[in-house]
Order: sequence, then C-alpha cells, then structure tokens
Amino acid sequence: MVRSDLQERRISAARAWTAFVESGDAAEDFVRPEILSSWTRSATAIRPDVREAPLADEDETREMWRDSPLQVAVERVEQELRCTADDGDLVIAITDPDTRVLWTYGGRVMRHKAESVNFVPGGRWDDRSAGTNALDLANRTEAPAMVFGPEHYAEAVHNWVCWAAPLHDPVTGKHLGVLDLSTTWDRTHPIGLATARVMARLIEGALPKLPTQRGGDEAIEQPGLVLTLLGTAETWLDGKRLLLNRRQTEILALLALHPEGLSLERLHAMVYGDQAVTFSTLKAEVSHLRHALGGQVASRPYRLLMPVVTDVEQVLALVRHGRVAAAVEAYGGDLLPGTNSPALAEMADYVAVALREALIADPQPDAVLSYSELAPYDTEVVDVCLRRVGGSAHPALPLLRARLAASR
Repeated sequence: MVRSDLQERRISAARAWTAFVESGDAAEDFVRPEILSSWTRSATAIRPDVREAPLADEDETREMWRDSPLQVAVERVEQELRCTADDGDLVIAITDPDTRVLWTYGGRVMRHKAESVNFVPGGRWDDRSAGTNALDLANRTEAPAMVFGPEHYAEAVHNWVCWAAPLHDPVTGKHLGVLDLSTTWDRTHPIGLATARVMARLIEGALPKLPTQRGGDEAIEQPGLVLTLLGTAETWLDGKRLLLNRRQTEILALLALHPEGLSLERLHAMVYGDQAVTFSTLKAEVSHLRHALGGQVASRPYRLLMPVVTDVEQVLALVRHGRVAAAVEAYGGDLLPGTNSPALAEMADYVAVALREALIADPQPDAVLSYSELAPYDTEVVDVCLRRVGGSAHPALPLLRARLAASR
C-alpha cells in the first residue's frame, strides 16, 4: 500500500475518531462496527488522552508466564519471533485471555515506543484499560484482528498499526491468549495480518503436549507425533502406536531432538559413532522410517516435516522453569537404556544430571521419594533431602530414611 493511500486512510480514521470523541455520533458510517463497539466500551471507562496502559502486579505476571504453556512454546520458536521483529522493526507481544501482556520482544525503534506506553509484560491492554486495540479485539472474537492508526481509542497509539491473532491449544481448543505484531502506521503492509496468523500457528505448533498414555496398546488421545524415550521407548502417530525397531527409534529420536535437521554424515556419526556401518545402511533405515511416518522425513538435511513432542523436552523444560516435582513425575527413567548411539548416550547423561542437580538444589521430599524409585542407587539425593528437611514431620521422610538404610 503506497504512503499516499495510507495517509488518506489515516486522515479518514482520525476524522471519525474526532467525531466520536467530540459528539459520540457521526462515526458509524466511517469505521468498522467492531471498532465503533470497542470505542463505546472504552469511552465508559477511560479518557481518550490516556497516556499508557495500567500495569498489573509484576510478580503475579511473572508467575503467570512461568506457569503458562505459552512460555515453553515461545522459547521453542523464539529465534523465529525475534528475527521477524528485528527484520520488520516490530514489537511482538503475547497476552493471556484477559489481554494482559505476558511477553514482548521488539526491534530497536518499536521497543522504545512500546515501553513508553507500557506495552510491556504486565500491561493491561483490554479496551476498558487501554482503549480499542487489536489485542483486545482478537481476544474478544477469538479471530484475527487489525487496528490502524486513529482506530485506536487512545490517542497515545494513533501512530501505531497492530495485527493480532488468537492462540488456541490445538488439542483441546482452549483459548490461551493472542499474539500481536505492532509497528508504526506508515509501515502498514497487506501481509501484516497473514504474518500474525503464521506466527500464531508457529507458537501453537510448539505448545507442549504431554503424552498421557493409558495401559496396554490403547491409543493416546493426542494428534501428531509423540515420542516417549525416557524409560520405555514408544512412538505414537495421531494417537496410534507405531512399531519401530530399535535403530529406527534412535534415528527418530535424534531427528526429534534436532529440528534444524542433520546431514547424512552427522546423523551417521550420532547414530553409529565409530562403528563400521555404511551410509547405505543408514539410508535404508531412514527409508523405512519415512514410510512409517507417511513420508514426513525430508532429506538434505534429514529432518521431520511434522510437529513432534518428546518427554525429553518436557522434562528439560520443567527443570528449566523450576518445576522440579513435575519434572520428576514426567521422568520415566534413563533415555533409551542400553543405546549404543553416542549422541543419545550423551543426551541421557545430560537429562539425568539436570534432573539430579535440580533435586539437590530443591529436594522436595515427595519428588525425592519418586526419584529414588527410579534411581535407587543414587543415595546422595536422598541424603541431601534428609539433611535439609529431616527435622520436619513430612510423611515421606520415614520412607526416605528406609530407602537410605536399605541401600547401605
């Protein structure tokens, strides 16, 4: 869209806004119904000269973000989000369903503009707090929304254009919040809303999906590719269990843990190490795996063409966020016990050590008791827990003392 067209559109929106603010009418023929409806809601709660959004409690906002599945998803695709923001000099925001901003990242110019109006974590951007905006509209309608220039009720952001798309859990359909892209009005582009949709789908595809299984060979109720690698190795595709041999499972695990892709040479080294195995053997295994996955394995580099969830990523994410008890609950044991893949053996050590160190730093008795059942040989963790909380009356302590005595 050329600048002259944008300028004309901005002038038209400003006239409608002025008419609404000054007389409360004469605007319905010049703005979209959803904008007029939001202006009306805004006018009952705030003045159009409000300079910034109110801020929610900082600690509460941080806690909400820490416990949100969106945090894990954003971490997984953060590089793509940051590149989008830097390339387009945008500010990207993630909100909860009440339009409280939980996370932002901005290009150099827009970051400063965003901070000046509290478009930051904790900022409350529902239209009764900050006036009409795309984030609020997308949350209300659970549909993509755009707000251009003076279509914003607050005059402080009349120089902005915002595109927002709702975020839903693809499994449950639960509304989680919105993703918003914002920049200055003169940088409006026809693909802005489409870009917001793509970014939203990217985040939805990266949401953690916890593989909750039932006994036997019954299907787990989860679409997509799910790998359990800790303790017992199982692969589920769209809720149905796949029967793969040991080597195919190892190859699939490596591809899942390296979504950027692996060259033939690197994959060979990670699977076989120094073993005298030909490239042709690896290619044949990949071919069988590709067939089992309906062709969803690319070459050059080898990589998966579908979203994949692993319990390895789940445990590491929980450890990273300090949720030690949940990490122990998700940890089924060593990663692919007995594997002779050097890369997977190294990853197994990494996960086990990460969990162990988290327990030593925060030895919650119930979590330590569960861990001791998986790793009965690791008496140090039990000993640390008893020394840290041994004087309390926690019901798990007698069992921990018995575990420690039995191991000696």
